[in-house]
Amino acid sequence: MGFKVAVVGATGNVGREMLSILAERAFPADEVIALASARSLGTEVSYGDKILKVQNLEHHDFSKTDICLMSAGSSVSKDWSPKIGAMGCLVIDNSSCWRYDERVPLVVPEVNAHVLESFMKDEKRLNIIANPNCSTAQLVVALKPLHDRATIKRVVVSTYQSVSGAGKDAMDELFNQSRAIFSASEVKLEKFPKRIAFNLIPQIDVFMEDGFTKEEWKMTVETKKILDPKIKLTATCVRVPVFISHSEAVNIELEKPLSADEARTILRSAPGCLVIDKREPGGYITPHEAAGEDATYISRIREDSTVENGLAFWCVSDNLRKGAALNAIQIAEALNNRKLLKAKA
Repeated sequence: MGFKVAVVGATGNVGREMLSILAERAFPADEVIALASARSLGTEVSYGDKILKVQNLEHHDFSKTDICLMSAGSSVSKDWSPKIGAMGCLVIDNSSCWRYDERVPLVVPEVNAHVLESFMKDEKRLNIIANPNCSTAQLVVALKPLHDRATIKRVVVSTYQSVSGAGKDAMDELFNQSRAIFSASEVKLEKFPKRIAFNLIPQIDVFMEDGFTKEEWKMTVETKKILDPKIKLTATCVRVPVFISHSEAVNIELEKPLSADEARTILRSAPGCLVIDKREPGGYITPHEAAGEDATYISRIREDSTVENGLAFWCVSDNLRKGAALNAIQIAEALNNRKLLKAKA
């Protein structure tokens, strides 16, 4: 018997991607329900070769639902996820609302799926599993195999994050500003504090007291929670005029020696990683090529002689997929494969 799965926020970028990936990967669902707020009632969304009509979140009975894929933002998740979990439906939440709660596991299946075992055995669990920030998800997939082999001490990462990470309105703003520039029309700022078309913005989320942004703070805290609390990490997060896929320039300092060739071999066999690394023009991955793909792509692996046991690499992944929708569904798959979740009769 298959699962009954609800997708909350089904009309958003990530919600639509969740529906697409559920169908692509043939997740064992007997029924999939698309949910959103009342204003989206009746909107049609695609699920494989089927068309689903969006239903009202407030009227859905979650006691008869097995899995809720939540992608409607932190405020909705704060109100609804505990209620849904209390009704016996497991919530896999894509917002930042529950990531830092010690009762909630923060999971990237290629990295720490083992935490699901103890979580599901806890009869007092909150019944919520969190998805990490999109920039963190691809980073830890690349770091995990290197950490296992040589123990990472410190990470310095600069991100180049696409506008889709800020939602559909941000994608529209990039499109509209680009069109306005080519037609010599007025460039309007709505979603971003400065022009995004043909520009870079070194701010994602709000500034904190220490000068870092909340996005940079998220990467630090989440990497520690998912991978290892001893790892030191500093980030600079930048929004770039790319529609889909986040890129990262990563520099790591290891406890043990690890050559670029060894790192390349390790990453080639690591789950979720795909190495494209030829030292020639075009011998690397770009955001355009990663869009629509599941892998975390790694290129430009090289030794950094400025620190002891230093390595540097380039990392790219589709932020709507591995950074959000795909990771959530991989969590559901991990629960199913480990027989940790049974469909309700």
